[in-house]
Amino acid sequence: MTQLMRIFGIALIVVFGFIAHANAIDIKQVKTQKGIKALLVEDYTLPIIAISVSFKGGATQDPEGKEGTLRLMTALMDEGAGELDSAAFQAKAEELGLEFGFNVSRDTFSGGGRLLRSEREEVFKLLKLAVNEPRFDEDAIERMRDAIRTNIISGQKNPSAIRSKALRESVFGEHPYARSTSGTEKSIDIITREDIIAMNEKIMSRETLTVGVVGAISEAELKLAVDDIFGDLPEKSNITEIAEIKPKLGEEIVIDMPVPNATVSIVYPGIKRDDPDFFAAHLMNHILGGGTFSSRLYSQVREKRGLAYGVSSGIATFDKSAYFAAGTSTRAENRDEAIKIIRQQIEKIATEGVTQEELDKAKLYVSGSYAISNLDTSSKIASVLVALQTQDLGIDYIEKRGKYISEVTLEDVNRMAKKFFSTEPTVVIVGPVVTQ
Repeated sequence: MTQLMRIFGIALIVVFGFIAHANAIDIKQVKTQKGIKALLVEDYTLPIIAISVSFKGGATQDPEGKEGTLRLMTALMDEGAGELDSAAFQAKAEELGLEFGFNVSRDTFSGGGRLLRSEREEVFKLLKLAVNEPRFDEDAIERMRDAIRTNIISGQKNPSAIRSKALRESVFGEHPYARSTSGTEKSIDIITREDIIAMNEKIMSRETLTVGVVGAISEAELKLAVDDIFGDLPEKSNITEIAEIKPKLGEEIVIDMPVPNATVSIVYPGIKRDDPDFFAAHLMNHILGGGTFSSRLYSQVREKRGLAYGVSSGIATFDKSAYFAAGTSTRAENRDEAIKIIRQQIEKIATEGVTQEELDKAKLYVSGSYAISNLDTSSKIASVLVALQTQDLGIDYIEKRGKYISEVTLEDVNRMAKKFFSTEPTVVIVGPVVTQ
């Protein structure tokens, strides 16, 4: 860790080099002897290697009644492996300057981090242990269980967390997407070590693995490393396919909570990432509420009326579903007015569309901000390399993204606005009940 800190200053200097050459990133397709595919960007500017990996499955694979199993497994991946218990494993990672963490979403189990090239052989041995020989010691399980339980309990007092839970359960019903990735107090308490081992065996396989690497490593070195770390995993996965689901809409959910502010979400149909109209929807959202300071919602709710500090919108995409949501947090007495203005702006964009000037500005921003937001560090680029594969975007996506955006027409954007907002939304409100 200390060695990485020493070269952090140099890293800042080369950040702008990544951005300036975003469209010229040389991505290599790599296939190992054991059939594992990876994307690689070689870069020797710094002696650092960034790795991002992803396995299909995610929290949708949790057994019913034992939600949070994968989340608990994820928390244990650096809590000891092989002959190294938790303290020894983490001390070794610290000694090697390894920065690596694991995460879980509804559709994936992923990991990522950075290492020094000079320590790569020892680091790869450590990662191999974590991937192939996690200990899942009982004391570590209880420690991580307690930490997750604490977060769950904390979330029960958080208006935003309560709103998110109500939203998921309303729009997804009994579908696995309705579940919390962390589980519940009840479910997290009954997960056993055997459940965690079974989840590990279910999720981790070469078939569902995606790898992205950026930095000071050659193609030949990467092939050997990937096979060494992941080559002993089962070839095929055992994940359960989940069904496609259209969000259920048209409800109003009000959860009384004695807090100063009301937290609001207004939910409409969305669009999946692989839809040909995704960029038309993305640009429409940017103009409406995704552009923050430049958006219509920000202008009308924050700047002109001072109803809220922030207001925004976005498209939530999943492998099997998607929805659009606009939201804000506002003083309880301003709640109804804020909702009214948001819905008026949504109706206006659906019926009147956007202007060519708005679209041109949105295209300029969305095109230019991508490199700054996604390609300014090696770790982010590694994550993008994984996304190119998991979302089937193509190895030339970074180069072609600007073209995809430029080809979106005013008619495309206005058609998507009509399509999104022709349905009565679900409205979720958490806060004090307002009496008129």
